[in-house]
Formats: sequence, structure tokens, C-alpha cells
Amino acid sequence: MELRRAAPGEWRLGSPLWWTALPGRAARAGADALALAVAMLIATLLRHDGDVGYVDCGGLMELAAVAAVVQCLAGIRFGLYTGRWSYGCFEEIAALARTAAVTTPAVFVLDTLLGRLVPRSAIIASGLIALVLQAGVRYTARLLQDSRLRPSPEQGSRVVVMGAGEGAAQVVRAMLRTPSSPYVPVALLDDDPRKRSLRIMGVPVTGNRQALPEVVRRYRADAVLIAIPSAGADLVRELSALAGEMNVDVKVVPPVVELFGRTVRIEDIRPVSHADLLGRREIGIDLAAIAGYLEGRRVLVTGAGGSIGSELCRQVAPFHPDRLVMLDRDESGLHAVQLSLDGRGLLDDRNLVVADIRDQQRLDEVFREHRPQVVFHAAALKHLPLLEMHPSEALKTNILGTYQVLQTALRHGVERFVNISTDKAAGPCSVLGYSKRITERLTAAADESSPGTYCSVRFGNVLGSRGSVLTAFEAQVASGGPITVTDPEVSRYFMTVQEAVRLVVQAGALDSAGEVLVLDMGEPVRIADVARRLAETADRHIQVVYTGLRPGEKLHEVLLGPGEEDRRPHHPLLSQVPVPPLDGAVLSLLDPTAARKDLIAVLRWLAESPALTVAHRNGRH
Repeated sequence: MELRRAAPGEWRLGSPLWWTALPGRAARAGADALALAVAMLIATLLRHDGDVGYVDCGGLMELAAVAAVVQCLAGIRFGLYTGRWSYGCFEEIAALARTAAVTTPAVFVLDTLLGRLVPRSAIIASGLIALVLQAGVRYTARLLQDSRLRPSPEQGSRVVVMGAGEGAAQVVRAMLRTPSSPYVPVALLDDDPRKRSLRIMGVPVTGNRQALPEVVRRYRADAVLIAIPSAGADLVRELSALAGEMNVDVKVVPPVVELFGRTVRIEDIRPVSHADLLGRREIGIDLAAIAGYLEGRRVLVTGAGGSIGSELCRQVAPFHPDRLVMLDRDESGLHAVQLSLDGRGLLDDRNLVVADIRDQQRLDEVFREHRPQVVFHAAALKHLPLLEMHPSEALKTNILGTYQVLQTALRHGVERFVNISTDKAAGPCSVLGYSKRITERLTAAADESSPGTYCSVRFGNVLGSRGSVLTAFEAQVASGGPITVTDPEVSRYFMTVQEAVRLVVQAGALDSAGEVLVLDMGEPVRIADVARRLAETADRHIQVVYTGLRPGEKLHEVLLGPGEEDRRPHHPLLSQVPVPPLDGAVLSLLDPTAARKDLIAVLRWLAESPALTVAHRNGRH
């Protein structure tokens, strides 16, 4: 017969690990039994004013043995000796208190049945004394264990930790319980005056952020760690500037959106990235609403191999959809996203679909096989200068491809459809902007034809996406420069890919009637400032060169077009903007073979024309 593990820390017949763990747990039970016996002796002596002559040693030993059995049985019942918790943790102390609360009255009753072997008052007192002794043993063992694990300040970097909240507590514990940790926390900083006397594992809070220079000097720190997962870009920039003046390194823990609810680990500590300086934000989401429309549903992501699509897959997967179908025409992209999800990348899953959204027959095959209920449409061409030169490709992929996906979704009863748009669709003046504005309008028209929810999500530059300005600048620095910027005053909105996708997933939970959901991107950032910051951090001189705005480019992007109001009825970071629908029948006016100038003129007209509505069906509106 074997012991089996039923739940974390609970062991049943089936696992050979139980036999390995048994001696340690028996030792804990024996130590508690000994503490209870000592407590009974102390309580009995106190009852008799210390006179040993009044102590019935035989009766005391008999009752101590009975109490040890009761203690052991109660401890097993409350998980005290089953390895449910680590030794000396708060949960184990709570279980110890529950065990004492059961053991003391049980021993009191048994002592009565056995003929009162010790005074009654001694039994009650012994329960309290035993609890103190047993907790004291655990506390001492925990201190000894922590002292053995604590790294030496001489072997690791001395770190001042900014933040004294839960994230800081997690990372401080991780550093001080890992002997090989490269970091040793020596002081904490926090702006909350209520935490001025706080200590985390002996590390004191020594002031607020303004005290950083003085604290770094006093503790001879080598680095500053920003241990606030919800820290915004402003705080990261401010502390990075202060640390730069003192010539110490700056480290950060990942933002909340990268942690997915797990605890912070030493491996998470990393240098400050440009994404931290530009796009860090705390994004609150309604987990219950998201789980309600994703959990147990069949979800399809188009463009799943791209930066937005792949991050969508990674963020949808934790909500346990019944099926996550990943569609892309780039097989290498599909391989990469599967590798990031399951670590295998064997390309042996039917949910990996190689298909082109331009191919209507293939789309029908995919929708028939997988019957998606939720669709995130991220497949698109997105590079503005290339589409200015080749507008027919924007027509074939961004417009006709999206229309085919929409119509296929309608035919197959898709309940929720989220079209990924761009800030260039707000007051468009480029082929990319025209094409994405037209897709917003086509999505609004599809919403009128469906009992489900069809909407678009609009946002600006995504840090870390393929072809983003930051990626281009880093490549230019790596090649020795120069960094090319179109104009000294050009500005753009920035958001990390994790933050943008987190809001896209949230947007899908809203009951939106064909609207465009515009993500709050914060304040725009001057591209020249980003370029200068990158040039300054390079290990060689990098020149910044201004090349002039390219055709179709704006000096300053906007998130809302003319006449669009900023209304946020459901989420503080999501504006809901009505969109004039566009009947897909007018796409017959578009000819990919037309002259470039003529094709762009028609695209502009379709993007800016008044509403061209479709017939209302299904009685939704």
C-alpha cells in the first residue's frame, strides 16, 4: 500500500515521500508533548507554591502521557504534524492555538475520569504555558534557520529597498532566505509615515524617498531596489535620477501585470528598462468579469504570432478557456508563442492554426472546426511608411481581411469580437490610419447585425512590440548610431505590451454597442527625449539625427478624433466612443489595382464619410 498526497501539505497512503518526512514530523510532535509535560509540571508547582512534596509524580506522568496522545491527535486533525505549513509560520502558530484549545478541555475531562491526577487549575494553566513553550521553540528554530540562510553583507550587493509594502516584504524575505543571494537588503524607504518604525526581518524603514542620498551614504549601499510592483514610470524616473547622482545601480521588480498574481522572487529583480521609464502603470482589472466571458469558452486570436497577439494568448490562458485557438500565417511566430505558453513548442496542437485572413475559404474551415465564441482580432499590417508606399496591401489585409473575419464571425455566431485598432485611426491622415478607421466602422456595423458584442480597442505605441520605436533605437545604438528622430518636437503615447493587452482583455468584458474603446495611455512622451536618454546610457558617443516627418506622419498623435468625447462609464482607463457604422457592401468600390493616388483618395473618403448603416437584424438594437 502507498500513500497519496491529496492537497498541498496533506499526505495519504501512497507517496514514499511520506516516509522521508515522518521523522521530522514525529520530532515536532515529540517536542510538543515534552513541552506540554514541562508545562504541567510548572503549573502544578505554581499551584503548590513550589513545594515539590505535594506533586504526585506518578499521576503527573500518567496524565502527561494521556495529554501527549490527545495533543498528537488534535495536531494531526488541524494539520500541525502533516506538513501543511512551513515550520514556525503564522498559519502553523494558528493551528497550534487551535490544537491547544481542543487539548486543554479534553485533558480536563480525562483527568476527571481518571480520578484527578493533578489539580484542575494546573491543567488550565498548563495549556497556556504549553502554548507559549511550543510557540517559543518554533520561533527559536525559525530564527536559527533564518540566520543560517541569511547571506553575508560582504558577499552580495548592499541594497536600499524603496517600498515597505507587500511586494517589498516578499522580495526582502526572498533575499534574506537565500544564502547565495547576490543582494543583501540593508535599509528600507517608504513615503508612508505610518511605516517609520517598521522592520521587515530586521531591516528597518529609515525614511522616505527624499532620504535616499543620505541613507545610501550611511549604509554604504551599492544599489537601490524599487520593490513596488505598482510603481509608475514617474516614480521610476525620479528614483533613477537620484540614484544616478550617487553613482549607484537601480534595480526594479516587475510591474503587477507581469507578475500575474504570484509572489516576487529574487530572479525577478532586474535593471531598470526603458519600458519601466516610459510605460509603467498600475492597471486594475475586474477579474470576475473577465473570467465570466473567458473561462470555459472557446477563444480565437488572429495574428497570434505577433507581439500583441502572442501577449493576448499569454494573458487569456490563465483564465482557463475551454480552447485557445492561435491563428497566424507566420509559422515561426506560432512556434514562439506555443513555446512561451507550454515550454514545449512541438507544433503538434490543432489549436495552432496556420491561415491567412485574406483566404475566406480557409477562415470558414477554421471557424467550422473550432467554433469560437470569443475572437480577438490582432492580425494586421502596421508599419505606416510601408503602407503609404503600398496602400493596396493595407486594403487587402487590414480592410478586406478584417471584413472577412467579421463576416465569418457573424455567420458562425461569435458572441464577443474585439478588433485591435490604433491611435492613428483618430483623425486619420495616413493609409494605416484610414484602413484602421474603416475597420472600426466595419466592426460597428457588424455589431448592429449581431446579438453579441462587437467592438474595437484603440491605443498608441506599444513598448516591446516588433518594430516599435524603442526597439529601432536600441538597434541603432547597438550598431553604433546615429539614432534617427523625425522631428525635435514629435511626441507619442507609450504603454508596455502587458499593460495594453491587460486593458484589451478588460475591454472585451464590457457591454459595448460597437464602440471604440480607447485606452488611457497617460501623457505623451517626446521621442527626442527618449533618444537622448538612450544615447546617454550607451557605452560610446551616439549622435541623434533629425530626418523630418515622413508622409502621413503626425507631429503629435491623438487618441480621440474630432467630435469624439472622452466618456468612461465603466472603467477609469477606458473611454467608450461611438463609431459611425460602415456597410461592408461599399467595399466593392475599392480596387486594389487602382492607381495609388486614387486608392488613397477612396480610403480617405470611406474613413471620413457619414454613417452608412446596415439593416438591423436579430432585434438587438
